[in-house]
Amino acid sequence: MAKYLILIYESEQAWENAGEAEWSAAMVEHGRFSEQVPEQGGKILGGEALQLTSTATTIRGDVITDGPFVETKEALGGYYVIEARDLDHAIALAKLCPAGTGGVELRPIMEFDS
Repeated sequence: MAKYLILIYESEQAWENAGEAEWSAAMVEHGRFSEQVPEQGGKILGGEALQLTSTATTIRGDVITDGPFVETKEALGGYYVIEARDLDHAIALAKLCPAGTGGVELRPIMEFDS
């Protein structure tokens, strides 16, 4: 099976203002996603939620900048690494990933011979 990265992009502002009910609902959705992937023949190999972009440090050559390098309406908020049979299967699994205020990006992971 091939490995894919699901990048979750959402509005940070929506989450900065979210209450406990919204956070709980999101956790239920992600819990369901974690159940659906193996039910549909895939596998989650890992994943994490990320701190806000205000905590980011951008490094380009010798230049270090606090915060994100570009301004966007949606920010990378988390990711999953999954295994899927092929791209079509990975797309089907990525469609299940919750991203209520944004969307997800699916990228194949390069694999190198050791």
